[in-house]
Amino acid sequence: MVGGGEGAFIGEVHRFAARLDDCYELVAGALSSQPEKAKRSADALGIARHYSDFEAMAEAESKREDGIEVVSIVTPNHLHAPVAMAFLKRGIHVICDKPLTATLAEAKALYQVAEASQAQFLLTHNYSAYPMVREARAMVKGGQLGRIRSIQVEYAQDWLTHSLEQTGNKQASWRADPAQAGLAGCVGDIGSHAYQLACFVGNTQAKEVLADLSSWVEGRALDDEANILLRFENGAKGHLWASQVAPGNENALSLRIYGDKAGLEWHQEAPNELIYSVLGEPSQRLRRGNGYLSEAAMSVSRIPAGHPEGYLEAFANLYREFAAQLLLSTHHSDLPTLSTGLHGMRFITASVYSSQNNSLWVTVDG
Repeated sequence: MVGGGEGAFIGEVHRFAARLDDCYELVAGALSSQPEKAKRSADALGIARHYSDFEAMAEAESKREDGIEVVSIVTPNHLHAPVAMAFLKRGIHVICDKPLTATLAEAKALYQVAEASQAQFLLTHNYSAYPMVREARAMVKGGQLGRIRSIQVEYAQDWLTHSLEQTGNKQASWRADPAQAGLAGCVGDIGSHAYQLACFVGNTQAKEVLADLSSWVEGRALDDEANILLRFENGAKGHLWASQVAPGNENALSLRIYGDKAGLEWHQEAPNELIYSVLGEPSQRLRRGNGYLSEAAMSVSRIPAGHPEGYLEAFANLYREFAAQLLLSTHHSDLPTLSTGLHGMRFITASVYSSQNNSLWVTVDG
């Protein structure tokens, strides 16, 4: 693991996920660039091989007979590209937190390095691995909604309603710093999750965006709210609203998809339920763990119906599926890849450009 030292939220999440199904063993880490902190963090986790420099770690581990096979990158955004490239160049598989990189130029450079490497890459868009999200995707692909017309996604939080980054809060500080977060704030942090979810379930991608980004907190350099109109490749249209300054919202990620036959609705804060509405019929509430669901949903359910599964299990699903892909030399079509991340960076870049140019329609992959 690179990053994820003491006080790091997402590093702990990834460690839980990695060991939930006994597919991984954490044996080495560059958990901090500060040597003392790196050692303390490694000692606390029982990691014997600890480094304070990721380049040194990549070089040393690639030369060991018992060296690491996979690295998990849980650093701020600006380090994703250099860390990933260091390990890919040495043939070590990469698991990386989203967004892919801090800038589109970095994403393109990383893509070229990955293309020349035999190593594989996983981007941890964890919301795509919830059982009822997999069920929704299967229903869309199976034609149960008919021709898709509208995709609406929103992700609302309230934790940055005030200038928390000025209080020394580590999680807020790097997200509000362009040097660490990249060219976008809210759009890159949670908007990227919302967009990937919309594309994953809708089985499409946006071809054009029209964005209006806001920085409501005085002095904040990056956006903390986004309103983005979307035109999708399959002809559908949609809207993405992401906000980290919406009082009363904790982690309110919601998706609604409507076709000419039926509609679907899913809410992350009630993840075990999917609302399915056929035109002219009463709405149905489909529940995780039941035998009427597809294999796509059942394969990522661990416990019987009625027991809550959510955030940590979704991360673990990605880790488990990636391990199976590596061990069995198979391809799992539901896993977010480097291509997913590159398109995501194109979306973020297009959204920022659109907003800076008075909400101009911008081609995503142009």
